[in-house]
Amino acid sequence: MDREAIQERFGIIGSSPAIRRVIDKIRLVARTDVTVLLSGESGSGKELVAQAIHSLSGRARGPLIVVNSGAIPEGLVESELFGAEKGAYTGADQRRTGFFEQADRGTIF
Repeated sequence: MDREAIQERFGIIGSSPAIRRVIDKIRLVARTDVTVLLSGESGSGKELVAQAIHSLSGRARGPLIVVNSGAIPEGLVESELFGAEKGAYTGADQRRTGFFEQADRGTIF
């Protein structure tokens, strides 16, 4: 898929050299099975880039699980990410599937 098609499909706006490099990186990493770290200011488009990479990758048939890690209370990080069995902690009255298990064969962002 060419740059313009990626921009249109995923709502990535801009024509600067930096945006062109980002789209080139999306195209490159989507063809591989590597872990990608996206960083940037709030509102810079990290989720759009994650959606593009996921959709263009071999994992596209699996789910894209978007996690707002800042909204997870400190004491629940482990159970939210990895899940918990019934009775594992006070208040765990049923099995909880974690985000990593939910993202199996897909992508977690």
